[in-house]
Amino acid sequence: MTDELTRLANSVLWPGFTGTRLDGEGAPVWLRDALEQDLAGVVYFGQNISDDLAALSAQIHAANPLALIGIDEEGGSVTRLEVGTGSTLPGAAQLGILDDTAASEATGAELARRAREAGVDVVLGPVADVNTDPRNPVIGVRSFGPDAALVSRHVAATVQGLQNGGVAACVKHFPGHGDTHLDSHHALPVITLDPSEIEDVHLEPFRAAIAAGVDTIMTAHIVVPAWGEKPATLNPAVLGRLREMGFDGVIITDALDMAAVRESVGIGGGAVQALAAGADLLCIGNPTNPGAAALPDQDERDYLAAREAIVAALRSGMLSRERVEQARDRVRKLAAKLGAAAPAEAPEFDGASIVRRALGVRGELDAAASALSVIDARRRSTLAVDSAAAYVAEGLAGDGFRVRLDVARATQAERDAALDAAIAAGGRLVLLIDRPDVDADQRALVELAAQRRPGAVVVNVGLASQHPLPLPVVEVGAASRVGAEAARALLLAP
Repeated sequence: MTDELTRLANSVLWPGFTGTRLDGEGAPVWLRDALEQDLAGVVYFGQNISDDLAALSAQIHAANPLALIGIDEEGGSVTRLEVGTGSTLPGAAQLGILDDTAASEATGAELARRAREAGVDVVLGPVADVNTDPRNPVIGVRSFGPDAALVSRHVAATVQGLQNGGVAACVKHFPGHGDTHLDSHHALPVITLDPSEIEDVHLEPFRAAIAAGVDTIMTAHIVVPAWGEKPATLNPAVLGRLREMGFDGVIITDALDMAAVRESVGIGGGAVQALAAGADLLCIGNPTNPGAAALPDQDERDYLAAREAIVAALRSGMLSRERVEQARDRVRKLAAKLGAAAPAEAPEFDGASIVRRALGVRGELDAAASALSVIDARRRSTLAVDSAAAYVAEGLAGDGFRVRLDVARATQAERDAALDAAIAAGGRLVLLIDRPDVDADQRALVELAAQRRPGAVVVNVGLASQHPLPLPVVEVGAASRVGAEAARALLLAP
């Protein structure tokens, strides 16, 4: 017989897992057992996506009708639903550039339609961070922009599109991850801004989301010294502030397997402290993140670390049973609401048109080329964003030449060789980059190309360059397939 406290702990846990089925060879047996013992649900990541995702969702809901299935899907540079081919949805920065709230709401509605078709209940988006630090390695084009009012209106519009479409939106990352130059997947960022600036700038989009009726809000693993030494996810003062702002929905933690938590208090310690601080649903994270270091049963190990720590804390009295029951009840209330939802029909949607409208060009483009030769010099992938995903360069190059060049590690000889090969292939030389203002190696490659091939062009899928480059620049605003294809069409236009 399952221990009552184990069921209670399960009811606030939201793990990732490996596999694309709940039954059959290789299926995670522990997951079915946990779902039948009140597990709050699961979060889908790239390794869970198959041609029959709806069947997996149906299996999960059959094992636990109250299970919430979430997906880390933002469109643009961050996609799970289209992990193999690249997103066909506009990204936040593109929508911010366009500044058409109807387009943002329509994008949210289309994402909701796709999520429901896959059996997903909660979309982990939109990003409500105001990206005020151009060095930010983890937010960047995932944000609608650097202006609080702009971000606020597009967050609200996207939330309305998602939730009218019958799924829960999850705005992130409270109290704002936009003014950091560290990635909380690898470190613990500290926000040294004056508290009044946080209130006036970084909290404003969250207020807008609350006013729009957002169902869930995700915390950030960032420290605001003025509000205490603990990261927001584990800090009752920060999460209490969210309640004081009028939010009565589900507070979801950012992944507890991120270094900011895992390497400080551990997954188990983080789970207990987050609940005590006021969080309701604990996102454990993606078990494939350790890469080659991930164990075959990493998903179960991470889940058990959180579950057993909560059970032990409940038994010892360190964690109030009433607090965990409150969290469980909020999660179940959301599940019941979504189960009874009658989604509005999504309007006709043309994501490619939205992306084309958001394209920008700096400098004068030469006459259209017949083919493109692409040097992909983007930064390496991070845990949050698959920056180096091949589908971006493929979408840009089409049938033309393309080569991947890791400029941070490449020797001068390797840079010269990549340029020689691209030039020899014929067609217009295109440099695909994503951090022109903060990556000296990318700028150096652009300067070298300008000397070697004056007719070359830069395609930037990161934040728009604020400094002049010696070549024309096509500003895309997202590392997505639809963005790359729009840039290609522009460069090949008759």
